[in-house]
Amino acid sequence: MITKENIIDSAKKTLLSESQSIAKLTDYIDNSFAEAVQIIYNSKGRLIVTGIGKSAIIAQKIVATLNSTGTPSLFLHASEAIHGDLGMVQDDDAVICISKSGNSPEIKVLVPLLKRFGNKLIAITGNTTSYLGKEADYTLNTYVESEACPNNLAPTNSTTAQLVMGDAIAVCLMEMRNFTAEDFAKYHPGGALGKKLLLRVKDMLDNTHKPMVTPESSIKNVIVEISEKRLGVTAVLENNKVIGIITDGDIRRMLNKTETITGLTAKDIMTINPKTIKSTDMVSDALNILEDFSITQLVVVDNGEYKGVIHLHDILKEGIV
Repeated sequence: MITKENIIDSAKKTLLSESQSIAKLTDYIDNSFAEAVQIIYNSKGRLIVTGIGKSAIIAQKIVATLNSTGTPSLFLHASEAIHGDLGMVQDDDAVICISKSGNSPEIKVLVPLLKRFGNKLIAITGNTTSYLGKEADYTLNTYVESEACPNNLAPTNSTTAQLVMGDAIAVCLMEMRNFTAEDFAKYHPGGALGKKLLLRVKDMLDNTHKPMVTPESSIKNVIVEISEKRLGVTAVLENNKVIGIITDGDIRRMLNKTETITGLTAKDIMTINPKTIKSTDMVSDALNILEDFSITQLVVVDNGEYKGVIHLHDILKEGIV
């Protein structure tokens, strides 16, 4: 019977085995690795990453990482390459070929074609004496002693080693390009980081929900305006200038203190000099102000002109924290 303890023990052995294989890769980082990275960095073309089987899946992930960190890359499936897709390889492109054995039939067919085109060929292989290892211009060693698989068959340690070698290349290129968080955000505009670094207040304003009342507005009208616009606040405008705000909290506090609202107007309960922000400011700056002053809404004002309200909940919905 397989117990929970057996499962936990197996998982720990797998993780330990893979981590040890990765750690040993540091012994294989040499001048060939450095020269390969320089070739990619100085290339006027793109980086083509190819492989077959599980190595092809790793190649796709490496391409995704490179593209998102400023290195234009394309995935080329080794078997499809020899059936027409080789046409995507251009003269100035550098090529990374990934193969554990370095001796698969598809690799043996593909490598001579790539070399005939004159493209620089970088091998990522666990067998440096293989056909691929010997024919490549630069060989990156991802040798592992064994797989984590109990039968030493399923690619586990070997594919993890390939993946980590690709990450090492990507990080080196990022540092060589001085690739910043702002650069990363440009390639990830839909992600939380991209939104945090790129999204401006004006991008979140809803002009159809711009609550406003005058200083003379009755409390009833104030309540109606706050309820209809659903932002929990309304700006108080006089001569088109924001002179105060009223929040739903202000309404509750007023009702606790007052028996009747007859005769009361907006100016009687408004908070003057509210916190404001420009529509061109970053949403992340708006979030900082909200957190610093423990408030949930900010009035947006540009050169004295009321633009609307930005709410904490809307910022959090965008995943900006």
